[in-house]
Amino acid sequence: MKICLVEDDQIMGESLCDRFSLEGMAFDWCQTATSALNRIGTEPYGVVISDIRLPDLSGEELFSRVVARDAYVPPFVFITGYGAVDRAVHMLKLGAADYITKPFDIEQLIEKIRLLTRFPLQSPQSGGAAPKLGVSPAMRRIEEMLPRIATHASSILVTGESGVGKERVAQLLHAHSDPGNANPFVPVNCAALSESLLEAELFGYEKGAFTGAARTKRGVFEQAEGGTLFLDEIGEMPPTMQVKLLRVLQERQIVRVGGERTIAVDFRLVCATNRDLQELVKAGSFREDLFYRVNLIHLRVPALRERREDILWLARIFLAEHAAAYPANAKRLSVAAEAALVAHDWPGNVREMQHCLGRACILSEQPMLERADLFEDRAQETTVAANVDTMLLNDYLQRCERHYILEVLDQQGWQMNRTAIALGISRKNLWEKMRRLGIASEQTQNS
Repeated sequence: MKICLVEDDQIMGESLCDRFSLEGMAFDWCQTATSALNRIGTEPYGVVISDIRLPDLSGEELFSRVVARDAYVPPFVFITGYGAVDRAVHMLKLGAADYITKPFDIEQLIEKIRLLTRFPLQSPQSGGAAPKLGVSPAMRRIEEMLPRIATHASSILVTGESGVGKERVAQLLHAHSDPGNANPFVPVNCAALSESLLEAELFGYEKGAFTGAARTKRGVFEQAEGGTLFLDEIGEMPPTMQVKLLRVLQERQIVRVGGERTIAVDFRLVCATNRDLQELVKAGSFREDLFYRVNLIHLRVPALRERREDILWLARIFLAEHAAAYPANAKRLSVAAEAALVAHDWPGNVREMQHCLGRACILSEQPMLERADLFEDRAQETTVAANVDTMLLNDYLQRCERHYILEVLDQQGWQMNRTAIALGISRKNLWEKMRRLGIASEQTQNS
Protein backbone atom coordinates (compact mmCIF):
# COMPACT_ATOMS: atom_id res chain seq x y z
CA MET A 1 0.00 0.00 0.00
CA LYS A 2 1.30 3.43 -0.96
CA ILE A 3 0.40 7.10 -0.74
CA CYS A 4 0.02 9.18 -3.88
CA LEU A 5 0.92 12.79 -3.08
CA VAL A 6 -0.13 15.34 -5.71
CA GLU A 7 1.47 18.67 -4.80
CA ASP A 8 3.31 21.22 -6.91
CA ASP A 9 4.62 23.33 -4.00
CA GLN A 10 8.24 22.27 -3.52
CA ILE A 11 8.51 23.13 0.17
CA MET A 12 5.23 21.51 1.20
CA GLY A 13 5.93 18.45 -0.96
CA GLU A 14 9.39 17.94 0.54
CA SER A 15 8.05 18.36 4.08
CA LEU A 16 5.28 15.82 3.53
CA CYS A 17 7.62 13.32 1.87
CA ASP A 18 10.12 13.65 4.73
CA ARG A 19 7.34 12.94 7.22
CA PHE A 20 6.02 9.96 5.24
CA SER A 21 9.55 8.52 5.24
CA LEU A 22 9.82 8.99 9.02
CA GLU A 23 6.52 7.14 9.45
CA GLY A 24 7.74 4.26 7.26
CA MET A 25 5.05 4.97 4.66
CA ALA A 26 5.66 4.19 0.97
CA PHE A 27 4.70 7.02 -1.36
CA ASP A 28 4.96 8.56 -4.81
CA TRP A 29 5.16 12.33 -5.24
CA CYS A 30 3.54 13.74 -8.37
CA GLN A 31 3.92 17.45 -9.04
CA THR A 32 1.22 17.58 -11.73
CA ALA A 33 -2.28 16.17 -11.99
CA THR A 34 -1.37 14.53 -15.33
CA SER A 35 1.47 12.48 -13.86
CA ALA A 36 -0.80 11.43 -10.99
CA LEU A 37 -3.52 10.42 -13.44
CA ASN A 38 -1.04 8.15 -15.22
CA ARG A 39 -0.02 6.46 -11.95
CA ILE A 40 -3.40 6.06 -10.24
CA GLY A 41 -4.90 2.76 -11.28
CA THR A 42 -1.50 1.15 -11.95
CA GLU A 43 -0.06 1.49 -8.41
CA PRO A 44 -1.57 0.04 -5.19
CA TYR A 45 -2.43 3.39 -3.64
CA GLY A 46 -4.27 3.28 -0.34
CA VAL A 47 -4.94 7.03 -0.39
CA VAL A 48 -4.41 10.06 -2.64
CA ILE A 49 -3.42 13.36 -1.02
CA SER A 50 -4.00 16.13 -3.56
CA ASP A 51 -3.84 19.90 -3.59
CA ILE A 52 -6.87 21.45 -5.26
CA ARG A 53 -4.77 24.06 -7.10
CA LEU A 54 -2.37 22.35 -9.53
CA PRO A 55 -0.49 23.73 -12.57
CA ASP A 56 -2.22 21.67 -15.26
CA LEU A 57 -5.56 20.29 -14.02
CA SER A 58 -7.37 21.12 -10.80
CA GLY A 59 -7.59 18.51 -8.05
CA GLU A 60 -11.31 18.47 -8.70
CA GLU A 61 -10.81 17.53 -12.34
CA LEU A 62 -8.22 14.90 -11.40
CA PHE A 63 -10.71 13.28 -9.05
CA SER A 64 -13.54 13.42 -11.61
CA ARG A 65 -11.40 11.74 -14.28
CA VAL A 66 -10.32 8.95 -11.94
CA VAL A 67 -13.94 8.32 -10.92
CA ALA A 68 -15.03 8.17 -14.57
CA ARG A 69 -12.15 5.94 -15.63
CA ASP A 70 -11.38 3.43 -12.85
CA ALA A 71 -13.48 0.76 -11.19
CA TYR A 72 -11.66 1.30 -7.88
CA VAL A 73 -11.00 4.83 -6.66
CA PRO A 74 -8.69 5.16 -3.65
CA PRO A 75 -9.78 7.60 -0.91
CA PHE A 76 -8.97 11.21 -1.87
CA VAL A 77 -7.97 13.80 0.74
CA PHE A 78 -7.80 17.35 -0.64
CA ILE A 79 -5.49 20.12 0.56
CA THR A 80 -7.14 23.49 0.17
CA GLY A 81 -6.96 27.11 1.27
CA TYR A 82 -9.84 28.79 3.03
CA GLY A 83 -10.92 30.43 -0.20
CA ALA A 84 -11.62 27.05 -1.82
CA VAL A 85 -13.31 25.19 1.03
CA ASP A 86 -16.61 25.20 -0.86
CA ARG A 87 -14.96 23.28 -3.71
CA ALA A 88 -13.57 20.73 -1.26
CA VAL A 89 -17.01 20.29 0.30
CA HIS A 90 -18.43 19.78 -3.19
CA MET A 91 -15.84 17.03 -3.71
CA LEU A 92 -17.00 15.32 -0.50
CA LYS A 93 -20.52 15.21 -1.91
CA LEU A 94 -19.14 13.54 -5.04
CA GLY A 95 -17.35 10.86 -3.00
CA ALA A 96 -14.01 12.28 -1.80
CA ALA A 97 -12.95 11.02 1.64
CA ASP A 98 -11.89 14.23 3.41
CA TYR A 99 -10.14 17.60 3.10
CA ILE A 100 -7.72 19.63 5.18
CA THR A 101 -7.25 23.41 5.08
CA LYS A 102 -4.00 25.35 4.93
CA PRO A 103 -2.11 25.90 7.11
CA PHE A 104 -2.55 22.43 8.52
CA ASP A 105 -0.75 20.42 11.18
CA ILE A 106 1.01 17.45 9.56
CA GLU A 107 -0.01 15.35 12.59
CA GLN A 108 -3.65 15.84 11.59
CA LEU A 109 -2.94 14.65 8.07
CA ILE A 110 -1.03 11.58 9.31
CA GLU A 111 -3.97 10.72 11.57
CA LYS A 112 -6.39 10.99 8.64
CA ILE A 113 -4.16 8.73 6.55
CA ARG A 114 -4.07 6.09 9.28
CA LEU A 115 -7.85 6.21 9.64
CA LEU A 116 -8.32 5.72 5.89
CA THR A 117 -5.64 3.04 5.42
CA ARG A 118 -4.01 0.14 7.19
CA PHE A 119 -0.66 1.80 7.82
CA PRO A 120 0.51 0.54 11.25
CA LEU A 121 1.67 2.79 14.05
CA GLN A 122 5.43 2.71 14.57
CA SER A 123 6.13 3.40 18.23
CA PRO A 124 9.42 2.27 19.76
CA GLN A 125 8.97 0.88 23.26
CA SER A 126 11.02 2.22 26.15
CA GLY A 127 10.86 -1.09 28.00
CA GLY A 128 11.73 -0.90 31.67
CA ALA A 129 13.90 2.21 31.42
CA ALA A 130 13.22 4.86 34.04
CA PRO A 131 11.11 7.69 32.56
CA LYS A 132 12.91 10.97 31.91
CA LEU A 133 9.98 13.23 30.99
CA GLY A 134 7.17 11.93 33.17
CA VAL A 135 5.06 8.93 34.15
CA SER A 136 1.84 10.13 32.51
CA PRO A 137 0.77 8.38 29.28
CA ALA A 138 1.17 11.62 27.30
CA MET A 139 4.78 12.15 28.35
CA ARG A 140 5.65 8.48 27.95
CA ARG A 141 4.36 8.61 24.36
CA ILE A 142 6.56 11.62 23.62
CA GLU A 143 9.57 9.90 25.17
CA GLU A 144 8.98 6.75 23.14
CA MET A 145 8.95 8.77 19.91
CA LEU A 146 12.24 10.59 20.55
CA PRO A 147 14.74 7.82 19.57
CA ARG A 148 13.19 7.43 16.11
CA ILE A 149 12.82 11.18 15.62
CA ALA A 150 16.44 11.71 16.65
CA THR A 151 17.60 9.24 14.01
CA HIS A 152 15.58 10.56 11.09
CA ALA A 153 14.19 14.09 11.56
CA SER A 154 16.17 17.26 10.89
CA SER A 155 13.43 19.72 11.92
CA ILE A 156 11.10 19.40 14.91
CA LEU A 157 8.47 21.73 16.36
CA VAL A 158 7.74 21.53 20.11
CA THR A 159 4.68 23.42 21.34
CA GLY A 160 3.09 23.94 24.73
CA GLU A 161 2.39 26.55 27.37
CA SER A 162 5.21 28.49 28.97
CA GLY A 163 7.03 26.40 31.56
CA VAL A 164 5.88 22.93 30.47
CA GLY A 165 9.41 21.72 29.68
CA LYS A 166 9.82 22.23 25.94
CA GLU A 167 13.57 22.76 26.26
CA ARG A 168 13.86 19.57 28.33
CA VAL A 169 12.24 17.66 25.44
CA ALA A 170 14.74 19.25 23.03
CA GLN A 171 17.67 18.33 25.29
CA LEU A 172 16.53 14.71 25.54
CA LEU A 173 16.08 14.56 21.77
CA HIS A 174 19.64 15.85 21.37
CA ALA A 175 20.90 13.24 23.86
CA HIS A 176 19.33 10.47 21.77
CA SER A 177 20.98 11.80 18.61
CA ASP A 178 24.36 12.25 20.31
CA PRO A 179 24.81 9.60 23.05
CA GLY A 180 28.50 10.44 23.43
CA ASN A 181 27.75 14.14 23.99
CA ALA A 182 30.32 15.01 21.33
CA ASN A 183 28.24 17.67 19.56
CA PRO A 184 26.76 20.91 20.94
CA PHE A 185 23.24 21.79 22.06
CA VAL A 186 22.81 25.53 21.40
CA PRO A 187 19.69 27.31 22.78
CA VAL A 188 18.52 30.75 21.60
CA ASN A 189 15.48 32.70 22.85
CA CYS A 190 14.15 34.59 19.82
CA ALA A 191 11.87 36.76 22.00
CA ALA A 192 14.76 38.05 24.12
CA LEU A 193 16.67 39.73 21.27
CA SER A 194 15.92 42.66 18.99
CA GLU A 195 15.90 42.02 15.24
CA SER A 196 19.46 43.35 14.72
CA LEU A 197 20.84 41.42 17.68
CA LEU A 198 19.00 38.27 16.61
CA GLU A 199 20.57 38.42 13.15
CA ALA A 200 24.06 38.84 14.64
CA GLU A 201 23.35 36.02 17.11
CA LEU A 202 22.14 33.62 14.42
CA PHE A 203 24.56 34.41 11.61
CA GLY A 204 27.56 35.81 13.47
CA TYR A 205 29.52 38.77 12.15
CA GLU A 206 32.86 39.77 10.74
CA LYS A 207 35.26 42.12 12.49
CA GLY A 208 34.28 45.70 11.77
CA ALA A 209 30.80 44.80 10.46
CA PHE A 210 29.26 47.42 12.78
CA THR A 211 30.22 49.63 15.68
CA GLY A 212 31.45 47.44 18.50
CA ALA A 213 32.31 44.45 16.29
CA ALA A 214 35.93 44.32 17.50
CA ARG A 215 36.39 40.71 16.46
CA THR A 216 34.87 38.05 14.24
CA LYS A 217 32.17 36.01 15.96
CA ARG A 218 30.61 32.72 14.89
CA GLY A 219 26.82 32.68 14.99
CA VAL A 220 24.72 29.93 16.51
CA PHE A 221 24.20 28.27 13.11
CA GLU A 222 27.95 27.63 13.08
CA GLN A 223 28.18 26.92 16.81
CA ALA A 224 25.58 24.16 16.47
CA GLU A 225 27.59 22.38 13.73
CA GLY A 226 26.87 18.65 13.91
CA GLY A 227 24.55 19.17 16.88
CA THR A 228 21.19 20.72 17.75
CA LEU A 229 20.04 24.34 17.47
CA PHE A 230 17.11 25.11 19.76
CA LEU A 231 15.17 28.22 18.74
CA ASP A 232 12.79 29.04 21.58
CA GLU A 233 9.76 31.30 20.97
CA ILE A 234 10.03 30.95 17.19
CA GLY A 235 6.62 32.63 16.90
CA GLU A 236 8.22 35.91 18.02
CA MET A 237 10.75 35.95 15.16
CA PRO A 238 10.40 39.08 12.96
CA PRO A 239 9.21 38.50 9.35
CA THR A 240 12.54 39.54 7.80
CA MET A 241 14.38 37.01 9.95
CA GLN A 242 11.83 34.34 9.01
CA VAL A 243 12.84 34.79 5.37
CA LYS A 244 16.52 34.43 6.24
CA LEU A 245 15.91 31.36 8.40
CA LEU A 246 13.93 29.73 5.58
CA ARG A 247 16.82 30.34 3.19
CA VAL A 248 19.28 28.73 5.62
CA LEU A 249 17.05 25.67 5.99
CA GLN A 250 16.78 25.36 2.21
CA GLU A 251 20.40 26.00 1.28
CA ARG A 252 22.22 24.94 4.47
CA GLN A 253 24.55 27.89 3.99
CA ILE A 254 24.99 31.21 5.79
CA VAL A 255 26.83 34.48 5.30
CA ARG A 256 27.99 36.33 8.40
CA VAL A 257 26.86 39.92 8.94
CA GLY A 258 29.38 42.10 7.11
CA GLY A 259 30.83 39.09 5.27
CA GLU A 260 30.80 37.84 1.71
CA ARG A 261 31.92 34.23 2.02
CA THR A 262 29.24 31.50 2.21
CA ILE A 263 29.72 28.99 5.01
CA ALA A 264 28.14 25.52 4.94
CA VAL A 265 26.26 24.55 8.11
CA ASP A 266 24.90 21.23 9.33
CA PHE A 267 22.61 21.05 12.36
CA ARG A 268 19.32 19.66 13.63
CA LEU A 269 16.72 22.39 14.24
CA VAL A 270 14.29 22.21 17.15
CA CYS A 271 11.84 25.11 17.35
CA ALA A 272 9.58 25.80 20.30
CA THR A 273 6.66 28.15 20.86
CA ASN A 274 3.79 28.71 23.26
CA ARG A 275 1.77 30.34 20.48
CA ASP A 276 -0.47 28.79 17.81
CA LEU A 277 1.63 29.01 14.64
CA GLN A 278 -1.33 28.07 12.45
CA GLU A 279 -3.23 31.11 13.74
CA LEU A 280 -0.15 33.27 13.18
CA VAL A 281 0.01 32.02 9.58
CA LYS A 282 -3.64 32.91 9.06
CA ALA A 283 -2.99 36.35 10.55
CA GLY A 284 -0.05 36.86 8.18
CA SER A 285 2.58 37.25 10.91
CA PHE A 286 4.29 33.90 10.29
CA ARG A 287 5.31 32.59 6.88
CA GLU A 288 3.39 29.55 5.67
CA ASP A 289 6.41 28.06 3.86
CA LEU A 290 8.54 28.36 7.01
CA PHE A 291 5.71 26.78 9.03
CA TYR A 292 5.88 23.65 6.88
CA ARG A 293 9.69 23.61 7.08
CA VAL A 294 9.80 23.64 10.88
CA ASN A 295 6.65 21.54 11.39
CA LEU A 296 7.96 18.29 9.92
CA ILE A 297 7.47 16.66 13.32
CA HIS A 298 5.19 18.30 15.88
CA LEU A 299 5.41 17.39 19.57
CA ARG A 300 2.83 19.00 21.86
CA VAL A 301 3.82 19.01 25.52
CA PRO A 302 0.63 19.05 27.64
CA ALA A 303 0.17 21.52 30.49
CA LEU A 304 0.89 20.12 33.95
CA ARG A 305 -2.81 20.32 34.90
CA GLU A 306 -3.52 17.91 32.00
CA ARG A 307 -1.10 15.30 33.37
CA ARG A 308 -1.44 15.40 37.13
CA GLU A 309 0.22 11.98 37.39
CA ASP A 310 3.52 13.79 36.81
CA ILE A 311 3.14 16.29 39.67
CA LEU A 312 4.37 14.14 42.56
CA TRP A 313 6.91 12.41 40.30
CA LEU A 314 8.42 15.81 39.43
CA ALA A 315 8.18 17.05 43.01
CA ARG A 316 10.24 14.12 44.28
CA ILE A 317 12.86 14.73 41.60
CA PHE A 318 13.15 18.41 42.59
CA LEU A 319 13.41 17.53 46.30
CA ALA A 320 16.03 14.87 45.56
CA GLU A 321 18.08 17.42 43.59
CA HIS A 322 17.80 19.88 46.48
CA ALA A 323 18.88 17.21 48.99
CA ALA A 324 21.89 16.32 46.82
CA ALA A 325 22.97 19.98 46.69
CA TYR A 326 22.19 20.71 50.37
CA PRO A 327 22.34 17.41 52.33
CA ALA A 328 21.83 19.12 55.68
CA ASN A 329 18.60 20.72 54.45
CA ALA A 330 16.86 17.70 52.87
CA LYS A 331 13.08 17.99 52.72
CA ARG A 332 10.12 15.71 52.23
CA LEU A 333 6.40 16.32 51.68
CA SER A 334 3.59 15.69 54.12
CA VAL A 335 0.41 13.97 52.91
CA ALA A 336 -1.43 17.30 53.00
CA ALA A 337 1.36 19.00 51.04
CA GLU A 338 1.27 16.30 48.37
CA ALA A 339 -2.50 16.70 48.12
CA ALA A 340 -2.11 20.48 47.75
CA LEU A 341 0.42 20.03 44.95
CA VAL A 342 -1.89 17.67 43.06
CA ALA A 343 -4.92 19.91 43.58
CA HIS A 344 -3.22 23.09 42.31
CA ASP A 345 -3.68 23.96 38.61
CA TRP A 346 -0.12 25.30 38.11
CA PRO A 347 -0.72 28.03 35.51
CA GLY A 348 3.07 28.41 35.27
CA ASN A 349 3.43 24.64 34.83
CA VAL A 350 6.64 22.80 35.74
CA ARG A 351 8.67 26.00 36.12
CA GLU A 352 6.19 27.39 38.65
CA MET A 353 6.20 24.17 40.67
CA GLN A 354 10.00 24.05 40.73
CA HIS A 355 10.15 27.64 42.01
CA CYS A 356 7.44 26.88 44.57
CA LEU A 357 9.32 23.91 46.01
CA GLY A 358 12.66 25.72 45.87
CA ARG A 359 11.25 28.64 47.86
CA ALA A 360 9.68 26.28 50.41
CA CYS A 361 12.95 24.37 50.86
CA ILE A 362 14.82 27.62 51.59
CA LEU A 363 12.26 29.21 53.91
CA SER A 364 11.04 26.21 55.88
CA GLU A 365 13.01 25.29 59.00
CA GLN A 366 11.42 21.85 59.33
CA PRO A 367 12.40 18.71 57.37
CA MET A 368 8.73 18.08 56.55
CA LEU A 369 7.12 20.52 54.11
CA GLU A 370 3.51 21.28 54.94
CA ARG A 371 0.78 22.79 52.79
CA ALA A 372 1.32 26.24 54.30
CA ASP A 373 5.00 26.15 53.23
CA LEU A 374 4.11 25.84 49.56
CA PHE A 375 1.73 28.72 48.91
CA GLU A 376 2.48 32.24 50.10
CA ASP A 377 -0.84 33.79 49.13
CA ARG A 378 -3.34 33.12 51.92
CA ALA A 379 -6.34 33.31 49.59
CA GLN A 380 -4.70 30.85 47.22
CA GLU A 381 -3.85 28.59 50.17
CA THR A 382 -7.47 28.69 51.35
CA THR A 383 -8.69 27.74 47.86
CA VAL A 384 -6.20 24.90 47.63
CA ALA A 385 -7.09 23.74 51.12
CA ALA A 386 -10.78 23.66 50.21
CA ASN A 387 -9.99 21.56 47.16
CA VAL A 388 -7.83 19.23 49.24
CA ASP A 389 -10.43 18.79 51.98
CA THR A 390 -12.96 17.46 49.47
CA MET A 391 -10.36 15.19 47.93
CA LEU A 392 -8.57 13.65 50.89
CA LEU A 393 -10.77 10.65 51.62
CA ASN A 394 -11.52 9.32 48.17
CA ASP A 395 -9.97 11.22 45.27
CA TYR A 396 -6.61 11.70 46.94
CA LEU A 397 -6.33 8.00 47.85
CA GLN A 398 -7.22 7.05 44.27
CA ARG A 399 -4.60 9.43 42.88
CA CYS A 400 -1.97 8.05 45.26
CA GLU A 401 -2.92 4.48 44.33
CA ARG A 402 -2.74 5.32 40.63
CA HIS A 403 0.62 7.03 41.02
CA TYR A 404 2.06 4.09 42.99
CA ILE A 405 0.83 1.48 40.49
CA LEU A 406 2.36 3.52 37.64
CA GLU A 407 5.70 3.63 39.49
CA VAL A 408 5.71 -0.14 40.03
CA LEU A 409 4.69 -0.74 36.40
CA ASP A 410 7.67 1.38 35.33
CA GLN A 411 10.02 -0.52 37.65
CA GLN A 412 8.80 -3.88 36.29
CA GLY A 413 8.96 -2.83 32.63
CA TRP A 414 5.14 -2.94 32.34
CA GLN A 415 5.14 -6.74 32.75
CA MET A 416 1.79 -7.58 34.31
CA ASN A 417 2.79 -10.75 36.17
CA ARG A 418 5.87 -9.19 37.74
CA THR A 419 3.95 -6.03 38.67
CA ALA A 420 1.14 -8.01 40.32
CA ILE A 421 3.67 -10.00 42.37
CA ALA A 422 5.50 -6.82 43.42
CA LEU A 423 2.19 -5.27 44.54
CA GLY A 424 1.09 -8.44 46.35
CA ILE A 425 -2.14 -8.79 44.37
CA SER A 426 -3.40 -11.08 41.62
CA ARG A 427 -3.02 -10.26 37.94
CA LYS A 428 -6.82 -10.05 37.64
CA ASN A 429 -6.96 -7.62 40.57
CA LEU A 430 -4.25 -5.51 38.95
CA TRP A 431 -6.20 -5.34 35.67
CA GLU A 432 -9.34 -4.31 37.57
CA LYS A 433 -7.49 -1.56 39.42
CA MET A 434 -5.91 -0.28 36.22
CA ARG A 435 -9.29 -0.19 34.50
CA ARG A 436 -10.87 1.64 37.45
CA LEU A 437 -8.02 4.14 37.70
CA GLY A 438 -7.81 4.76 33.94
CA ILE A 439 -4.31 3.34 33.49
CA ALA A 440 -3.77 2.21 29.91
CA SER A 441 -0.95 2.26 27.38
CA GLU A 442 0.29 0.38 24.35
CA GLN A 443 2.38 -1.78 26.68
CA THR A 444 -0.63 -2.97 28.69
CA GLN A 445 -2.81 -3.35 25.63
CA ASN A 446 -0.20 -5.58 24.01
CA SER A 447 0.52 -7.65 27.15
